[in-house]
Amino acid sequence: MKIGIIGTGNMGKIIIEALIESRAISPSNLMITNRTVKKAEEIKERFQTVNVFHSNEEVIHSSDLLFICVKPHDVFKIIQENKNSFSIEKCVVSITSPVSVHQLQSVLSCSCARFIPSITNRALSGVSLLTYGSQCSDQWKNVLSELAGKISTPVLIDENVTRVASDIVSCGPAFFSYLTQRFIDAAVEVTEIDKETATILASEMLVGLGDLLKKDIYTLPTLQEKVCVKGGVTGIGIGVMEKELGDVFQQLFKGTQEKFEDDIAKTTSQFGV
Repeated sequence: MKIGIIGTGNMGKIIIEALIESRAISPSNLMITNRTVKKAEEIKERFQTVNVFHSNEEVIHSSDLLFICVKPHDVFKIIQENKNSFSIEKCVVSITSPVSVHQLQSVLSCSCARFIPSITNRALSGVSLLTYGSQCSDQWKNVLSELAGKISTPVLIDENVTRVASDIVSCGPAFFSYLTQRFIDAAVEVTEIDKETATILASEMLVGLGDLLKKDIYTLPTLQEKVCVKGGVTGIGIGVMEKELGDVFQQLFKGTQEKFEDDIAKTTSQFGV
């Protein structure tokens, strides 16, 4: 099977590196291109047998499974410019949440799906989100599920939870990295700890927390119960967070939903559905 990647920006590159390092596919079976071809050629410098093309059309013709890893407003343009190249036996996958499988199916006769990755997939970990079009063949569903399973825990989602699921899985690492950085900065500001030490401690704490959850030793609620001794320091800290955080996360999800609706409106005007 030949896999094509159109767009080798941050997420496209993550998918390429994860697929190769997990041995889900050999580099020689990867067909890649980018608007700035130099970025694709930089990937070939590391994985020498990867095939770099100078046009989207060449990648589409040479691939069985095609990942379109570009910005939402560029997806329709790529499809329209190469519409006759998407033969019925192929499968086209969008990695962007505003472009639905229904929209892909409205302009393509081949199997269509959406695969929303996470930066955590780069470590062959975390979750990837899958949504299949109604016309997607069982064969391609199995292929995509198996590929996703090589680099992540694949979770099948409905269209109506696409944005919030993506917020948790794909945006979540950035959100919690920001919170952790604020946590570190506050420790340095209020106490005598240096930033380097605080960063090491916080980073290793997160790794340990992940291991506890991954091994099902504790759930999030039971973990809090174990650490939060009545009248202890942890309880004081949680009390402060309960008071100061307020509805910050409610506002976060409202903000991302509003941006999502705006993005959907733009893609709808292109696809017409």
